[in-house]
Amino acid sequence: MTADATLREQICLLAKSMFDRGLTSGSTGNISARTPDGGLLVSPTGTSFGRLDPARLARFDAAGRHIEGDAPTKEMPLHAAFYDTRTCGAVVHLHCCHAVALSTLPDADSDDFLPPITPYAIMQLGRVKLLPYFRPGDPAMGQAVRGLAGKRSAVMLANHGPVVAGKDIEAACNAIEELEATARLALMTRGMSPRTLSGAQISDIVTTFNVDWDA
Repeated sequence: MTADATLREQICLLAKSMFDRGLTSGSTGNISARTPDGGLLVSPTGTSFGRLDPARLARFDAAGRHIEGDAPTKEMPLHAAFYDTRTCGAVVHLHCCHAVALSTLPDADSDDFLPPITPYAIMQLGRVKLLPYFRPGDPAMGQAVRGLAGKRSAVMLANHGPVVAGKDIEAACNAIEELEATARLALMTRGMSPRTLSGAQISDIVTTFNVDWDA
């Protein structure tokens, strides 16, 4: 199997796994990955993560031209913004329930969206930026990500869903799942004065695991 074919299969396998576990539903969410030749494979518009066809993924060449497959997700400006501003190999966007619910709360921290409940979200995501609401498909979402100048690997689109860039497709999927798990913990413990990690503990994690931590 070629590297391209292997990547196609991996994208569809991971997408179906997230769909089957309720991390995104219906035809929501989109996923992309860098190919060995510098191009991109992207989930088509209006498709379900549970039924992606490896042969129908949108294929872009290294110059950004759509060369084969179905029409790509309408969120291409969002994906392109991450690839253009960070060194990354994949981008995943989901509409997962707990993260979206947390983004709607009036005291959500726009600069540090996830509370430091466990070390794992810090290790995999760094600090998550909460962006304001944008209409789905609005190119302004990509402009907002570009405005971060590559400082964040993960953003939360208010009332919409998280977007995460990773070194490869598996890393990006693991990280966005950790984001949703942390959001779920935050909601479960809301109003209960949970004991979160201290500043010193966070600094230790950032240093030990060389986390890209935007202060």
